[in-house]
Amino acid sequence: YNKYVGHDDNRDWYAFTQAETQLAVEKIHNVWHPQIVHDIHQQGATGARLFLPPYMKPVEPNVPTQLVEAYTELGNAMAKELRAGGLQGITTDSTYDAWTPGRAYSHYHGGVRILSETASARLATPLNVKFEELQPGEGYDPSKEAANFGPVWRGGEWRLRDITNYMTSAAFALLKHAAQNREHWLSRFYQIGKEAVRPRRDGELFGFLISSPKGPGIDENIVGMERLAEILRRGGVETSYTYDGIVVPMAQPYGGFAKGLLEAQHYPDLRDAEGRPIPPYDVTAHTLPLLLGVEAKPLLAPFKYIARGHGAGIGGCGQKPGRLAIYKSHVPAIDEGWTRWAIEDGGCVNHSPLEDREARAGNLRASYDVIIIPDQAARTILNGHKAGTMPPELTGGLGAEGVRALREFVEAGGTLIALNRASDFAIEQFKLPVRDVTLGLKRTEFYAPGSILRTIVDRSHPIAKGMPGESIAWVENSPVFETSEPARGGRVRVIASYPGDANPLLSGWLLGDARMRGKAALLEVTLGKGRIYLFGFRPQYRGQSLATYPLFFNAIMQALNDRKE
Repeated sequence: YNKYVGHDDNRDWYAFTQAETQLAVEKIHNVWHPQIVHDIHQQGATGARLFLPPYMKPVEPNVPTQLVEAYTELGNAMAKELRAGGLQGITTDSTYDAWTPGRAYSHYHGGVRILSETASARLATPLNVKFEELQPGEGYDPSKEAANFGPVWRGGEWRLRDITNYMTSAAFALLKHAAQNREHWLSRFYQIGKEAVRPRRDGELFGFLISSPKGPGIDENIVGMERLAEILRRGGVETSYTYDGIVVPMAQPYGGFAKGLLEAQHYPDLRDAEGRPIPPYDVTAHTLPLLLGVEAKPLLAPFKYIARGHGAGIGGCGQKPGRLAIYKSHVPAIDEGWTRWAIEDGGCVNHSPLEDREARAGNLRASYDVIIIPDQAARTILNGHKAGTMPPELTGGLGAEGVRALREFVEAGGTLIALNRASDFAIEQFKLPVRDVTLGLKRTEFYAPGSILRTIVDRSHPIAKGMPGESIAWVENSPVFETSEPARGGRVRVIASYPGDANPLLSGWLLGDARMRGKAALLEVTLGKGRIYLFGFRPQYRGQSLATYPLFFNAIMQALNDRKE
């Protein structure tokens, strides 16, 4: 597992922020150009014994139809052979979709990703799973045989030996099919490549022009431009620098990969029989220009350009702040790792973890100017692990003592930065004059499962300096703020809000947009001598949302600079 982000690096196959994905792409995928990649995983213990493709809908539209047919054919052939061999509890066309390139580099490079997910044990310790303990998954019920599930596994002991039996059986079934159909696989690979490089016709997309937003007082986004160019190059996409920006032609082997990253996503409105939204396996948006704060203009006609030299390198925050702490719950939070990674990647390496015991002890202002609470459920931050479930020193969360210490820290002049769901913790525990209008809503009333939304930014606020008047928010289980304070003269200041006259959705899926129109996405709340920043989104989302990095880093640097002054 990754030092910073655990298993979440498995969502990095298009942003390439982590060394693991960078090396796998550069040393394996881009060298061998495989037609089939077998991605071997483990899943929960109380569902199917094994998942194989085909994947659930939806399929991202830039995945070639030949590959959809290919993973359907291969996955079904593997399942058939394993069932004939006596293996039980096998499901297909369930649970996992093929929507995002974040998990499927192969689908945009001429090959298929065959994901297999085998039920897990307790590492190497056997489990005894009763039949009545089996839980339905998305698209199947492990207690009932169906076209995409069977034969039924009746429960019992589940061991490491069972896991390896299923994994190796699936691997050999895959190799057998590949060997027996090698000409078919190679021919399909060739046809996909041939279609990708053909000259574009009138009415088709010829390419994209990537540029930085321009305007009075807006900083040129060299970092976002270079990060996007680097991502495309690592993914095998050919680009050219021009005096207008970066040109990405579509008529090239991996033009479909570029298109999937550069255009907005329109996730289908999928509901079950009761009208409830069917949740995606992961998130619904991966539009890099929006996340990186640059513009990608479609080129709908043949174009010529004058090439120029390579652009400038990627920069960081440029400073190494001290007296900065990141709250580290004993209940692991992926966003805590991403926060550490983003801060260190930006050059701000001098930071400390703040654990529950230190927080409860108080006197935090003596050690820190800034404390960041990453995205985590409010109740988990407060209560942590339940007593008796872990060693005593790892239970209890921040508790009342930690809340009191954080309040004293802010009142004494400290800055508290709460990210996404951690904002609800701050609102509730510090009795702030702010309400999260999404609390208690059903998914049929409001739902944003990993989407990119438009925000309006108050550029007069110090932490928004140099930003454009419109930006984005990565919204995923996110609060939406309403304040009872007056717009002027109160202790609450709105830094970013959602447009009041239009649906804020830019990419992904959003239900109930009317509930957030005109509401706040980012607030500053003064408390005593200090301040609290409530981010109603993840400004450092998976190391990808460079568009909102300035808000995050400026909030940190403002507090550190205030101390120096």
